[in-house]
Amino acid sequence: MRYTPAGLPAVDLTLEHEGTTTEAGMARRVTFKLKAVALGPVVRQVQVVAADSLAHWSGFLAPTRNGKGVVMHVTQIEPAV
Repeated sequence: MRYTPAGLPAVDLTLEHEGTTTEAGMARRVTFKLKAVALGPVVRQVQVVAADSLAHWSGFLAPTRNGKGVVMHVTQIEPAV
């Protein structure tokens, strides 16, 4: 955990996704990793989620500081059922 210049707690993390979807009538496997950040009260939720557990992560995508990629800003976490 770190703190922003404004004093908010922040956690940098990497989210991983694996799944299948249909594209052009064919099954397609999708796997990727995505850089993410949680700020403020959401940090407490991140800290209680086990690293290998499944969860639904909500938020928004924003450009990275250097503008060469995206980072997901996590706004809500719900355990997967």
